[in-house]
Amino acid sequence: MVDVLYFAWVRERIGLPKEQLDTSAATVMDLVEELRAREERYAVAFSDISALKVALDQELADFNAPLEGVREVAFFPPMTGG
Repeated sequence: MVDVLYFAWVRERIGLPKEQLDTSAATVMDLVEELRAREERYAVAFSDISALKVALDQELADFNAPLEGVREVAFFPPMTGG
């Protein structure tokens, strides 16, 4: 079981701030593919992953990062200065 958190426009498109998922995904990208296949709103939110960042257990990670042992995955747009 993993907690998946959505921030900013990702949250708006999916309609949830977070959810708990039972996943067999080996990597972040595998999880993204599982999410895309769930419903249209996920497919839209994850249509362009170049516009997203991911953190695993509150540490920035790559979409190829393994999920083994991870308790929390967070998806969010890149932060801008200002």
